[in-house]
Amino acid sequence: MYHILAKHKLTSLHIMVVILGLTGVFGKLISLGTIHLVWYRMGIAFLSLAIFLAFKKQLFSVNKKDFLGILGVGALVTFHWLFFFESIKVSTVSVAVVCLATSSLFSALIEPLFFKRKLLGYEVVMGGIVIIALGFVMGAETKYIWGYFYGIMAALLGTLFTLFNAKYIKKVGAAQITMIEMLSGLIIISGILLLQKDYSVFTSTISITDFSYLFILGTLCTAMVFVWMTEIMRHITPFSLIMAINLEPIYSIILALLIFGNSELMSTSFYIGSTIIIGIVLLDGYLKNKQ
Repeated sequence: MYHILAKHKLTSLHIMVVILGLTGVFGKLISLGTIHLVWYRMGIAFLSLAIFLAFKKQLFSVNKKDFLGILGVGALVTFHWLFFFESIKVSTVSVAVVCLATSSLFSALIEPLFFKRKLLGYEVVMGGIVIIALGFVMGAETKYIWGYFYGIMAALLGTLFTLFNAKYIKKVGAAQITMIEMLSGLIIISGILLLQKDYSVFTSTISITDFSYLFILGTLCTAMVFVWMTEIMRHITPFSLIMAINLEPIYSIILALLIFGNSELMSTSFYIGSTIIIGIVLLDGYLKNKQ
């Protein structure tokens, strides 16, 4: 299968991004509350990757120091997903994914501190444009204010997760990293549920429909995509990968409109502001590649 994907690498890349774009759609389709949804997603992804790595005899090939460090990064992943899916639950898929696109703004502000480099002038300008465009979008859809708040928090945590993940990606395989991060999420959310005396995920069954969506979300949209992404990276440039992934909000918005119809339809101002934000994200990727 991977040889076929490699041969048609650009088509394969965009199929992968469309699958990533389905994440928000499944978040809206699944009737479970956010914390239960994320618990099931991380649990299914963890089991899928554990089976995959056991088959490849790589299940226990991570040293203790890296294992504990990746568990810590997993906490960022966990809360990133909790905020992202809560944004969808209280607003729309479109709002959540547009907010997620502001990760480029946080990246421009945090990367110089993280990697001890100077803040670039164009990053400041682009960050300012993103803030103005986001304010324009929020002003047009004030009823979704909590959706914007949760979405922006998800973007911030997603940026931090990406930066900390970079520390391990050269030492540990992507599938192993993801499996450990999923385990971290299971531990954290289970702890929260136990503190809340909510035992429903351990004692109750869910509908066949919800389980079907969760299974696809946990295996195809999480576990498989990470392995797939690693394989694709052997055949394309990092720039091509980054630019394609930056198209995810566009795919998500289109998919949400096709599936949910009028409930996902936003104002003209929303789409103008969103286009500016996504355009800035793509331009940022292009300029970084030029450098």
